[in-house]
Amino acid sequence: MSPVAEFDFIIVGAGSAGCLLANRLSANPDHRVLLIEAGGEDNWFWIKVPVGYLYTIANPRTDWCFTTEPDPGLAGRSIIYARGRVIGGCSSINAMIHMRGQASDYELWAQATGDERWLWGGPDRPGQTLAIYKQLEDYFGGADEWHGVGGEIRVERPRVRWKILDAWQTAAAQLGIEPIDEFNRGDNSGSAYFHVNQRRGRRWSMADAFLHPVTHRPNLTVYTRTRALRLLMDDQVRDDLRRGAWTTAQHRVTGVRLLKDDQIIDVRARREVILSSGAIGSPHLMQVSGLGPARLLTRHHVPVAVDLPGVGENLQDHLQLRTVYRIRGARTVNTLYRNWITRAGMGIQYLLLRSGPMTMPPSTLGAFAKSDPALASPDLEWHVQPLSLPKFGEPLHPFGAITPSVCNLRPTSRGHVRMAGADPLTDPKISCNYLSMDADREIAVRGLRMTRKIMAAPALARYCPEEMLPGPQLVSDEDLQKAACELGTTIFHPVGTCAMGAFDAHGLPRSAATVLDTDFRVFRVAGLRVADASAMPRITSGNTNAPVMLLAERAARAILE
Repeated sequence: MSPVAEFDFIIVGAGSAGCLLANRLSANPDHRVLLIEAGGEDNWFWIKVPVGYLYTIANPRTDWCFTTEPDPGLAGRSIIYARGRVIGGCSSINAMIHMRGQASDYELWAQATGDERWLWGGPDRPGQTLAIYKQLEDYFGGADEWHGVGGEIRVERPRVRWKILDAWQTAAAQLGIEPIDEFNRGDNSGSAYFHVNQRRGRRWSMADAFLHPVTHRPNLTVYTRTRALRLLMDDQVRDDLRRGAWTTAQHRVTGVRLLKDDQIIDVRARREVILSSGAIGSPHLMQVSGLGPARLLTRHHVPVAVDLPGVGENLQDHLQLRTVYRIRGARTVNTLYRNWITRAGMGIQYLLLRSGPMTMPPSTLGAFAKSDPALASPDLEWHVQPLSLPKFGEPLHPFGAITPSVCNLRPTSRGHVRMAGADPLTDPKISCNYLSMDADREIAVRGLRMTRKIMAAPALARYCPEEMLPGPQLVSDEDLQKAACELGTTIFHPVGTCAMGAFDAHGLPRSAATVLDTDFRVFRVAGLRVADASAMPRITSGNTNAPVMLLAERAARAILE
């Protein structure tokens, strides 16, 4: 054991939330802040080039390379479950899509937590969500009713368009899914090209936005390639912290035990430890530290510090159903990539102009619609890619094709993240339980049928679309449900495993799934907060990076207040 170092705040995880928290908490020079990251620096070429996600996902240099447990809802398959292991976390390897979600998502958060501040808000309407998004944003189109400028999060329009995607958008309109300007105004009904977190054709991660501009601060220390082994606790709870969800605190977190440079060291937090390791990492560290479901901890011979049944439960994710259509007469990434001359041209275009296919996110065009007209807001989303491949990590198909993937935005299936053993260096078991609920299987079938209708619309007829996956021979609901199991895969949006919830007048959670109060404090544990995607009580409509920024900003304000 090396000597103990002391800080005011210790942040575990330098991903999207951790970078923002480090920025905000170190703004006061009187605060000594430590930010801990298991991965390395984010200075690799392929992190900054947008199309580099092809090389960063499933690469141990930048990704934890998790895999899920075999899933009955995926025909028994185990799938890759990418999570960022690098400065910037998932924002250094993700799709760069800037998606706030819909106003209805935050109504559900307000109901779950009893906190109206989560409401979307606006002129003469309660809620802070829209206002915070605007404050965080530097929007390419300037400030208006929906957007802000001068914030850290750069938002730009994509730098490449595709004729075949424009035709797909027209085809969707022929089915009633009208083109719109953008998705971030509270109701995403319609289709549009995704806005992206890029700056002049380069990935703009949350490390670029929040961390790198402040690393010169003498009161901010960053440890890279450092593993958090467990939380340090004592049973002496200071009186001045016995408020809210801490009223019945049984323990106080005092620091973190780390593995750094092959040495075990303890770091102490005079004020708080904040977990920002994501929906997989944060509950796992809590469990191996004795905070979690008592039955699970006892099974793995971990002493129970606090029985928290919700830690690791309530896992939610978006399952995308990848359909592939061969097309003719239009350029796609497949047709460009198979020719070395056009590949070279793509590289030259990017180097000289910062435009073209190398600036492309994994999905370029999106669409939102309702699986049932009676719904208040869309529950289906399409990510449409001008390319196709058998599965991620394999070569592109040798023919022109597009991939319209459809997902259920509000899945009712729930999974979990559970320790595999007491050793904190052993990966946890991730069980997603996709399509385990009847409602999710029904919506999967509706999504596949709606995709077929769009592909059969007149606007696409000239491109002679030919269904390759799931295949035109699959017609019945039973056939399509089976296809959903065989084709479905994650879009890497895990949330909810340390969920916020409401508390009664006695300071007790109203639900067993509740781990946090609305200020991100852990129930019955003083000095510990969790601020990342695991805090979401319900998954948002679309990509989750922007909502994590909202959570982190609210957490920073709560801590500083």
